Amino acid sequence: MQTQEHRSAETARIEPIPEDIESTQAKLVYVYLAATGGATIDELRETLALKKITLLSVLQSLMRADVVEKDGSSYVVTA
Repeated sequence: MQTQEHRSAETARIEPIPEDIESTQAKLVYVYLAATGGATIDELRETLALKKITLLSVLQSLMRADVVEKDGSSYVVTA
């Protein structure tokens, strides 16, 4: 069973971070969203220990860069 889980982790690769994402916080949020398939603002706040106001600013900049979009109440990486 561990072998199957290990293979699943190997096949779930995250694409490189887009070069136009410069801030450390934006990179952190982008990687988290890419790894999880999306998250709400509250999930991001709880998991990444960032203030909501900071997350809103970071998410706005990621949406302006067209690398993240809002899907209902969740934020997801664009394909």
